[in-house]
Amino acid sequence: MASIFEATAGKLIGPTTGGTVTQATSKATGVTLNTASGQITLHDAALGAGVEVTFEVTNSEIAAADVVVVNHSSAGTAGAYLAQATNIAAGTFKITVANLSAGSLSEAIVLSFVALKGASS
Repeated sequence: MASIFEATAGKLIGPTTGGTVTQATSKATGVTLNTASGQITLHDAALGAGVEVTFEVTNSEIAAADVVVVNHSSAGTAGAYLAQATNIAAGTFKITVANLSAGSLSEAIVLSFVALKGASS
């Protein structure tokens, strides 16, 4: 059986269900996406230089022992954002996005995430 670190031509190893969701009213607005991986389009509200914002992702696929990996995958200024998943619990996790640039940015960036199944308790 292949591990998540082995790839065979034409076969995807790891989560194969994904989805998309868009924040409704601000960069702090929570979203719901019940898939093991996906893309979240953030609201285009301003995020000041050096400022962080955190929002909650409700997701029935997430278990407390999972590892959630998130990154800035498209749209907006490349290299200007840092994204991190935190507070991982059954059915939920949070994402914190930081503006690393020297100026305020008002961009609807896209974050991609994947949940890697952790050890069972």
